[in-house]
Amino acid sequence: MVFEVLTIFPGMFSSPLAESLLKKAIDKGILEIRIRNLRDFAEDKHRMTDDYPYGGGAGMVMKPEPVIRAVEEIKEKYPEARSILLTPQGERFNQETAREMSVHPHWILICGRYEGPDERVRLAAVDREISIGDYVLTGGEIPALVLIDAVSRYVPGVLGCSGSVEEESFVQGLLEYPQYTRPPVFRGMEVPEVLLSGNHAQIERWRRRESLRRTLTRRPDLLERAPLTAEDRAFLEELKGKEKEK
Repeated sequence: MVFEVLTIFPGMFSSPLAESLLKKAIDKGILEIRIRNLRDFAEDKHRMTDDYPYGGGAGMVMKPEPVIRAVEEIKEKYPEARSILLTPQGERFNQETAREMSVHPHWILICGRYEGPDERVRLAAVDREISIGDYVLTGGEIPALVLIDAVSRYVPGVLGCSGSVEEESFVQGLLEYPQYTRPPVFRGMEVPEVLLSGNHAQIERWRRRESLRRTLTRRPDLLERAPLTAEDRAFLEELKGKEKEK
Protein backbone atom coordinates (compact mmCIF):
# COMPACT_ATOMS: atom_id res chain seq x y z
CA MET A 1 0.00 0.00 0.00
CA VAL A 2 1.18 3.49 -0.89
CA PHE A 3 0.36 6.75 0.89
CA GLU A 4 1.35 10.03 -0.77
CA VAL A 5 1.25 12.81 1.83
CA LEU A 6 1.04 16.44 0.66
CA THR A 7 2.13 18.84 3.39
CA ILE A 8 4.04 22.06 4.03
CA PHE A 9 5.52 20.55 7.20
CA PRO A 10 7.16 17.27 6.13
CA GLY A 11 9.22 17.14 9.33
CA MET A 12 6.10 16.29 11.33
CA PHE A 13 6.18 12.76 9.87
CA SER A 14 9.81 11.90 10.59
CA SER A 15 9.46 10.51 14.10
CA PRO A 16 6.06 8.71 13.92
CA LEU A 17 7.08 6.83 10.78
CA ALA A 18 10.46 5.86 12.24
CA GLU A 19 9.08 3.85 15.16
CA SER A 20 7.16 0.66 15.94
CA LEU A 21 5.01 -1.30 13.48
CA LEU A 22 4.85 1.37 10.79
CA LYS A 23 8.65 1.48 10.56
CA LYS A 24 8.83 -2.31 10.35
CA ALA A 25 6.20 -2.38 7.62
CA ILE A 26 8.06 0.32 5.67
CA ASP A 27 11.37 -1.52 6.07
CA LYS A 28 9.76 -4.73 4.77
CA GLY A 29 8.27 -2.94 1.78
CA ILE A 30 4.70 -3.64 2.88
CA LEU A 31 4.01 0.09 3.14
CA GLU A 32 5.44 2.94 1.12
CA ILE A 33 4.86 6.43 2.51
CA ARG A 34 6.00 9.31 0.35
CA ILE A 35 6.08 12.69 2.06
CA ARG A 36 5.85 15.46 -0.53
CA ASN A 37 6.52 19.08 0.36
CA LEU A 38 3.85 21.26 -1.23
CA ARG A 39 6.34 24.12 -1.50
CA ASP A 40 8.08 22.12 -4.22
CA PHE A 41 4.98 22.60 -6.35
CA ALA A 42 4.70 26.37 -5.85
CA GLU A 43 5.34 28.57 -8.87
CA ASP A 44 6.86 31.73 -7.37
CA LYS A 45 10.45 32.18 -6.25
CA HIS A 46 9.42 32.35 -2.59
CA ARG A 47 7.59 28.98 -2.84
CA MET A 48 4.42 30.45 -1.35
CA THR A 49 1.60 28.04 -0.56
CA ASP A 50 -0.87 30.46 1.06
CA ASP A 51 -2.35 33.92 0.54
CA TYR A 52 -4.92 36.32 1.99
CA PRO A 53 -8.60 35.38 1.54
CA TYR A 54 -10.70 37.22 -1.00
CA GLY A 55 -13.44 39.12 0.80
CA GLY A 56 -11.32 39.68 3.88
CA GLY A 57 -11.33 37.83 7.18
CA ALA A 58 -8.83 36.31 9.59
CA GLY A 59 -6.18 33.82 8.61
CA MET A 60 -4.66 32.68 5.36
CA VAL A 61 -5.94 30.34 2.64
CA MET A 62 -3.93 27.61 0.91
CA LYS A 63 -3.32 28.49 -2.72
CA PRO A 64 -4.87 26.16 -5.31
CA GLU A 65 -1.89 25.84 -7.68
CA PRO A 66 0.57 23.85 -5.50
CA VAL A 67 -2.02 21.36 -4.27
CA ILE A 68 -3.71 20.76 -7.61
CA ARG A 69 -0.37 20.50 -9.41
CA ALA A 70 0.88 17.94 -6.87
CA VAL A 71 -2.26 15.79 -7.12
CA GLU A 72 -2.26 15.91 -10.92
CA GLU A 73 1.42 14.95 -11.10
CA ILE A 74 0.84 11.91 -8.88
CA LYS A 75 -2.31 10.81 -10.71
CA GLU A 76 -0.63 11.18 -14.08
CA LYS A 77 1.98 8.67 -12.97
CA TYR A 78 -0.36 6.54 -10.83
CA PRO A 79 -3.91 6.75 -12.29
CA GLU A 80 -5.28 4.45 -9.59
CA ALA A 81 -4.40 6.91 -6.80
CA ARG A 82 -7.33 8.54 -5.02
CA SER A 83 -7.07 11.81 -3.13
CA ILE A 84 -8.38 12.64 0.34
CA LEU A 85 -8.58 16.08 1.91
CA LEU A 86 -8.27 15.98 5.70
CA THR A 87 -10.84 18.53 6.86
CA PRO A 88 -13.37 19.05 9.69
CA GLN A 89 -16.03 19.24 6.97
CA GLY A 90 -15.44 15.68 5.79
CA GLU A 91 -17.21 12.43 6.60
CA ARG A 92 -16.43 11.03 10.04
CA PHE A 93 -13.56 8.55 10.04
CA ASN A 94 -14.28 5.27 11.83
CA GLN A 95 -13.20 1.64 11.86
CA GLU A 96 -15.34 0.72 8.88
CA THR A 97 -13.77 3.54 6.87
CA ALA A 98 -10.32 2.23 7.75
CA ARG A 99 -11.27 -1.28 6.63
CA GLU A 100 -12.75 0.07 3.40
CA MET A 101 -9.68 2.18 2.62
CA SER A 102 -7.35 -0.78 3.16
CA VAL A 103 -8.73 -2.45 0.04
CA HIS A 104 -7.50 0.37 -2.22
CA PRO A 105 -3.72 0.33 -2.83
CA HIS A 106 -2.86 4.00 -3.35
CA TRP A 107 -3.99 7.12 -1.45
CA ILE A 108 -3.06 10.79 -1.66
CA LEU A 109 -3.54 12.57 1.68
CA ILE A 110 -3.85 16.35 1.44
CA CYS A 111 -2.96 18.06 4.71
CA GLY A 112 -4.84 21.33 5.03
CA ARG A 113 -3.49 24.30 6.97
CA TYR A 114 -4.63 27.76 8.10
CA GLU A 115 -8.24 28.39 6.98
CA GLY A 116 -8.06 25.43 4.64
CA PRO A 117 -7.51 25.20 0.89
CA ASP A 118 -8.97 27.38 -1.82
CA GLU A 119 -12.37 25.93 -2.76
CA ARG A 120 -11.07 25.11 -6.22
CA VAL A 121 -8.86 22.45 -4.66
CA ARG A 122 -11.98 20.60 -3.55
CA LEU A 123 -13.57 20.98 -6.97
CA ALA A 124 -10.56 19.97 -9.06
CA ALA A 125 -8.36 17.66 -7.00
CA VAL A 126 -10.27 15.96 -4.17
CA ASP A 127 -12.01 12.58 -4.45
CA ARG A 128 -13.06 12.36 -0.82
CA GLU A 129 -13.08 14.47 2.36
CA ILE A 130 -12.49 12.92 5.77
CA SER A 131 -12.59 14.24 9.34
CA ILE A 132 -11.17 12.37 12.33
CA GLY A 133 -13.52 14.12 14.78
CA ASP A 134 -15.58 17.16 15.67
CA TYR A 135 -12.75 19.41 16.75
CA VAL A 136 -10.22 21.66 15.05
CA LEU A 137 -6.49 20.96 14.83
CA THR A 138 -3.71 23.19 13.54
CA GLY A 139 -3.46 21.16 10.35
CA GLY A 140 -4.08 17.88 8.57
CA GLU A 141 -0.77 16.24 9.41
CA ILE A 142 -1.95 14.52 12.60
CA PRO A 143 -5.20 13.33 10.94
CA ALA A 144 -3.08 11.96 8.07
CA LEU A 145 -1.01 9.96 10.55
CA VAL A 146 -4.21 8.68 12.16
CA LEU A 147 -5.47 7.43 8.79
CA ILE A 148 -2.14 5.84 7.91
CA ASP A 149 -1.95 4.03 11.25
CA ALA A 150 -5.57 2.83 11.30
CA VAL A 151 -5.69 1.74 7.65
CA SER A 152 -2.29 0.07 7.70
CA ARG A 153 -3.39 -2.32 10.45
CA TYR A 154 -5.59 -4.05 7.85
CA VAL A 155 -2.75 -4.51 5.37
CA PRO A 156 -1.50 -8.12 5.50
CA GLY A 157 1.87 -8.38 7.21
CA VAL A 158 1.73 -5.11 9.17
CA LEU A 159 0.53 -6.69 12.43
CA GLY A 160 2.44 -9.53 14.00
CA CYS A 161 -0.81 -11.42 14.65
CA SER A 162 -3.33 -11.27 11.82
CA GLY A 163 -6.21 -12.04 14.21
CA SER A 164 -5.49 -9.09 16.50
CA VAL A 165 -7.30 -6.52 14.38
CA GLU A 166 -10.55 -8.52 14.42
CA GLU A 167 -10.72 -8.54 18.23
CA GLU A 168 -10.11 -4.84 18.87
CA SER A 169 -12.57 -2.19 19.97
CA PHE A 170 -15.07 -1.09 17.30
CA VAL A 171 -14.22 -3.90 14.87
CA GLN A 172 -17.17 -5.99 16.07
CA GLY A 173 -19.21 -2.89 16.83
CA LEU A 174 -18.39 -3.13 20.56
CA LEU A 175 -15.66 -2.01 22.93
CA GLU A 176 -13.00 -4.59 23.66
CA TYR A 177 -13.16 -6.81 26.74
CA PRO A 178 -10.63 -6.31 29.62
CA GLN A 179 -7.16 -7.76 29.05
CA TYR A 180 -4.87 -9.35 31.66
CA THR A 181 -1.35 -10.78 31.79
CA ARG A 182 1.03 -12.05 34.49
CA PRO A 183 1.22 -11.92 37.46
CA PRO A 184 -2.11 -13.52 38.38
CA VAL A 185 -2.33 -11.31 41.50
CA PHE A 186 -0.99 -7.76 41.73
CA ARG A 187 -1.53 -5.60 44.83
CA GLY A 188 -4.54 -7.67 45.77
CA MET A 189 -6.12 -7.41 42.31
CA GLU A 190 -6.71 -10.87 40.86
CA VAL A 191 -7.06 -11.99 37.27
CA PRO A 192 -10.60 -13.37 36.73
CA GLU A 193 -10.56 -17.09 37.44
CA VAL A 194 -12.18 -18.00 34.13
CA LEU A 195 -9.13 -16.70 32.22
CA LEU A 196 -6.92 -19.16 34.11
CA SER A 197 -9.26 -22.12 33.59
CA GLY A 198 -8.12 -23.17 30.14
CA ASN A 199 -11.76 -23.60 29.12
CA HIS A 200 -11.86 -21.74 25.81
CA ALA A 201 -15.62 -21.81 25.45
CA GLN A 202 -16.10 -20.23 28.88
CA ILE A 203 -13.36 -17.70 28.16
CA GLU A 204 -15.00 -16.64 24.91
CA ARG A 205 -18.39 -16.31 26.64
CA TRP A 206 -16.84 -14.22 29.45
CA ARG A 207 -15.06 -11.96 26.95
CA ARG A 208 -18.21 -11.42 24.94
CA ARG A 209 -20.19 -10.53 28.04
CA GLU A 210 -17.51 -8.18 29.36
CA SER A 211 -17.39 -6.51 25.98
CA LEU A 212 -21.16 -6.00 26.12
CA ARG A 213 -20.99 -4.79 29.71
CA ARG A 214 -18.24 -2.26 28.94
CA THR A 215 -20.02 -0.99 25.84
CA LEU A 216 -23.30 -0.56 27.69
CA THR A 217 -21.56 1.39 30.44
CA ARG A 218 -19.24 3.56 28.33
CA ARG A 219 -20.62 3.74 24.78
CA PRO A 220 -24.25 2.61 24.75
CA ASP A 221 -24.73 4.35 21.39
CA LEU A 222 -22.65 1.61 19.75
CA LEU A 223 -25.20 -1.04 20.70
CA GLU A 224 -27.73 0.43 18.27
CA ARG A 225 -25.58 -0.66 15.30
CA ALA A 226 -23.75 -3.68 16.73
CA PRO A 227 -24.64 -7.16 15.42
CA LEU A 228 -26.17 -8.71 18.54
CA THR A 229 -27.36 -12.26 19.09
CA ALA A 230 -30.46 -13.21 21.09
CA GLU A 231 -28.14 -14.22 23.95
CA ASP A 232 -26.41 -10.83 23.78
CA ARG A 233 -29.72 -8.99 24.02
CA ALA A 234 -30.88 -11.12 26.93
CA PHE A 235 -27.64 -10.41 28.80
CA LEU A 236 -27.97 -6.67 28.16
CA GLU A 237 -31.53 -6.68 29.47
CA GLU A 238 -30.29 -8.49 32.56
CA LEU A 239 -27.62 -5.82 33.09
CA LYS A 240 -30.15 -3.02 32.62
CA GLY A 241 -32.48 -4.68 35.12
CA LYS A 242 -29.73 -4.86 37.72
CA GLU A 243 -28.91 -1.21 37.12
CA LYS A 244 -32.51 -0.20 37.76
CA GLU A 245 -32.55 -2.12 41.04
CA LYS A 246 -29.65 -0.04 42.41
